Amino acid sequence: MKNIALLLFLAPILLFANEEKVPSKIKEVTVYLSGAQITRTAICQLQEGSNKVVFSGLSHKIDESSIQISGLGAVSILSIVYNINYLEKSESNPKVKEWKNEVDRLEHEISLLKNTIAGLEEEEKVITSNRVVNGNDQALDLERIKQIGAYYRERITAIKNEIFKTILKINQLNLEMGDLKKQLAEVKNAPEVPQGEITITFNAPVATQLNARLTYLVEDAGWVPNYDIKSSGLNAPINLAYKANVYQKTGQDWQNVKVVLSTGNPNFNIAKPTLETKYLNFVSSYQKRYSPAAKKKGYAYNPNVKKVVGTITDESGAPLPGANVIIKGTTTGTQTDFDGNYSLDIPFGQELTFSYIGMHTQELPIYASIMNLSLEEDVQMLEEVVTVGYTTGAVTSVSPERILNGRTAGISVRGNSNSYNLEPLYIIDGIPVAGFVEGDLDANEIQDIEVLKGANATAIYGNQGQNGVVVITTKKSHAQEGATKTEFTIKKPYTISSDGDITAIEVNTFKIDATYEYFAAPLINENVFLTASFTDWEKHQLLPGEANIYFEGTYAGKTVLDPYTTKKEMVLSLGIDNNVTVKREQERNFKSKSFSGSNRTVDRTYNLEVKNNKNVPIQLKLMDRIPISQNKEIKVDDISTNNAVFDDQKGLLTWRLELPSQKTQTEQFSFKVKYPKGRYISL
Repeated sequence: MKNIALLLFLAPILLFANEEKVPSKIKEVTVYLSGAQITRTAICQLQEGSNKVVFSGLSHKIDESSIQISGLGAVSILSIVYNINYLEKSESNPKVKEWKNEVDRLEHEISLLKNTIAGLEEEEKVITSNRVVNGNDQALDLERIKQIGAYYRERITAIKNEIFKTILKINQLNLEMGDLKKQLAEVKNAPEVPQGEITITFNAPVATQLNARLTYLVEDAGWVPNYDIKSSGLNAPINLAYKANVYQKTGQDWQNVKVVLSTGNPNFNIAKPTLETKYLNFVSSYQKRYSPAAKKKGYAYNPNVKKVVGTITDESGAPLPGANVIIKGTTTGTQTDFDGNYSLDIPFGQELTFSYIGMHTQELPIYASIMNLSLEEDVQMLEEVVTVGYTTGAVTSVSPERILNGRTAGISVRGNSNSYNLEPLYIIDGIPVAGFVEGDLDANEIQDIEVLKGANATAIYGNQGQNGVVVITTKKSHAQEGATKTEFTIKKPYTISSDGDITAIEVNTFKIDATYEYFAAPLINENVFLTASFTDWEKHQLLPGEANIYFEGTYAGKTVLDPYTTKKEMVLSLGIDNNVTVKREQERNFKSKSFSGSNRTVDRTYNLEVKNNKNVPIQLKLMDRIPISQNKEIKVDDISTNNAVFDDQKGLLTWRLELPSQKTQTEQFSFKVKYPKGRYISL
């Protein structure tokens, strides 16, 4: 019976005899554009049989499914469990203990100084109480009195001076101690960070030492590309410093670790798409007939951006006034001004949505403080939509731009032109919506828009549809695609604190031959820009990111490198040169509009004047364009390009000018446009 009792007493001890907390150290961190992979090493002393090993002091933001362990040899794994320990908190700041020790030292030193003051004050009391010269006890001559007086004066002065200096020293120490106590109070008030723990049960065939290598993914970390681009002057090569701004808030500092930067993102679904056969058949007019391909995932969120500015244009480079820029998932946003420019503070959020009626909506991570964008035309939204009710009949087509801009009422969707500003009936996903106005529905949510008028509208919706009906179907899903990666191994080890602050790591530096020239396109911007262009940029594995430009030793400004929108040649703008001016004027021709039968012909002639006010000659690239017709009823002919190189596929004109100092040069081009009378075009 005693043996049984002893066995029951020892059972818990035997059960957990092989459980051990093993210290581990971070040896390497692979930082992705979003997230990071941590590699830890540890030495585990395993006994024969089952061994439970706990790796503690880890991040509390570990992706449990990503945990891997290697270096097992003949050892096998029975189980892996990840937990968060809220009872044992990791030290929020490694300097806390140092600060506490310093406070104790200062308090001790201040106490000693106070004791010194007390001793000096006692000495002063003794001297003061014995300084009266009593002539009844002994006769003192004048010289003796002078000696005693001098001693009293000198010693009292010395005591008071020493007390004063000691008080100043105490005050200084109190200030230092006060700052340390404030720092400790701030740390104490900061939220405590829990620890992650990974418990692994090993099975060892024999007692062995296991050199374990533990890897796992963590969130709240990443890196953002950043560049410094320097040029000492015209004809000098460009010095490009490729940098990475690394950040992390994983709850654990990365102390003196090897850093690998990866362009990959393990959070993306990397499964390849499957392309199946497309079968044509008649479908409902409400079904979407076209689905755009998923866009490439290459832009990385930059958590340090608090304000974004940029310009939104169409594919031709013309600004889009009134384009919407919204923080995704919110109602916070802005619109572009007349020149297509916008500015938006970013108090929260990680993505921006760019939309304009008649254009494909784009969503991009907030990757830089400058985000310029060119929106592509959505042909499906702009094409005529012929929709009937239950019977055959004519329906006036209306573009989504006119609908969502609130200009449809009384113009196109009305069956009765005398309805004036009466609003049409809006049907959103089959539900009538009263008082619908522009902005109630973001353009990126729209899948289809159809317009009904007249008898076709009233046949389905009754009197509610007498002013026309706008049927809007919204999107129900979005697509994603996978990503590949490039890795940069950094030779120098780094320490990266878990405070969200930026650690700048230099990836590489390059010296690149560049071609300098001035550039002007007065059709869309009346300024003249100095540019530097270079090729073979692909071999440097550049990613989209902000770039600081330095020219001739002076900071010129900030721009964005975007290799995803660059084709053959990368062009950098080094700033605006006000000493070179350009002016574009249309010749006044009151007889430019002529009629021939049922057609109207419009003549256009433009003069481009460039003036070099600099003291040196310059090379300037001047560009303009001639419109391209996409309709057989609109003809563009009698084109005169004079000295320009003409790309007839794109309609672009290019002049390469060698402009001497203080000289002016004028170039000219012209064309004619013929189109049916009663129709309108925008030149």
